[in-house]
Amino acid sequence: MALFWCTEALPLAVTALLPVLLFPLMNIMDSTTVSQEYLKDTNMLFLGGLMMAIAIEKWNLHKRVALRVLLITGVRPALLLMGFMAVTAFLSMWISNTATTAMMVPIAQAVMEQLHKSEIESESTAQVSEHTNKAFELQEKSPDGVNEPEEKGEWLVGAEEGRKRNEELEKKHLELSKGMSLCICYSSSIGGIATLTGTTPNLVLQGQVNDIYPGNGGIVNFASWFSFAFPTMLVLLILAWIWLQILYLGFNFKKNFGCGANPAAKDKEKKAYQTIKEESKKLGKMSFAEIEVLIIFVLLVVLWFTREPGFFPGWATVLFNKDGQDAVEHRVPAGRWLCLGQRQRGNSALLTWVCVFLGGFFPILLPVLCQDTRGHTGSIKCSFPSS
Repeated sequence: MALFWCTEALPLAVTALLPVLLFPLMNIMDSTTVSQEYLKDTNMLFLGGLMMAIAIEKWNLHKRVALRVLLITGVRPALLLMGFMAVTAFLSMWISNTATTAMMVPIAQAVMEQLHKSEIESESTAQVSEHTNKAFELQEKSPDGVNEPEEKGEWLVGAEEGRKRNEELEKKHLELSKGMSLCICYSSSIGGIATLTGTTPNLVLQGQVNDIYPGNGGIVNFASWFSFAFPTMLVLLILAWIWLQILYLGFNFKKNFGCGANPAAKDKEKKAYQTIKEESKKLGKMSFAEIEVLIIFVLLVVLWFTREPGFFPGWATVLFNKDGQDAVEHRVPAGRWLCLGQRQRGNSALLTWVCVFLGGFFPILLPVLCQDTRGHTGSIKCSFPSS
């Protein structure tokens, strides 16, 4: 299976389903035991996270949050970089890294295009003004046109200087665009480590820990993971911001933060800010569905954190005597996710096969941990290490 996954000779989800077919045929494990591994608590937690992400994306709540934060941070280069990274990392904590990147990149491109357009316009205005002044000066000095060759020479020099300035602007725009694109990719990956549902490997680790050490008392839960991973995410995000700032914006921190900017630079920032503001206005007021999604999302996060925080008895201890798992919280909002709005027509599916792909990891480990004690009845007994 590792070979199939690496080469992608078969689709990943089809490869993940191979244990269901091969384990019973090879008499390694019965189909009932294998099938149970595909709907473990970890898979249900992942499915619930997908439902939450789909609801947020369907009603553009993530885009509204992103634009609001960018309006707060402003469009100065360093602050704009920080704003995009903070928004992307936060969204990636709750929805997939790919969806977050796909949503944030067009916003970054629109802002960068507006910044570049403003720079070109201000530079063109300055060049026209400079050439006009020189023409008047030459006309006053030589009204009879005696110094026409010198005039043409100065015009050529001015045109060459303008071309060089435009090339510098293009190079600067390209470097800044690279930095913005990379900051979104980096912060999306960094933000995914902060929560248990942020990315698939986190859930795989939780599933493996629960399989290998079944009596661990739910040591890997949403609250314990967040308390460990969120500070790590913040440190990595700050380091990535500083590194990208040095790499693509240079060491001129005064200029990067917009301190002492000239009127042309302020006008450019104002136009870029207006672009973000117009995108935010297009969303209009928050609809009832957006408000409902936001309320359910907050409720879900609160349930995740208070299930078994460790420093005080959680609701799982009080209500279920620690039998509650992180996937239980999704049963509360699951019905509401499916009732919000109508399903859009089209070929795109609401849920993908990635749930099956995640389930394929768990049956692989089970035969390794199982001791084959088959007798005449052909039964298998599995003994796991004690915690």
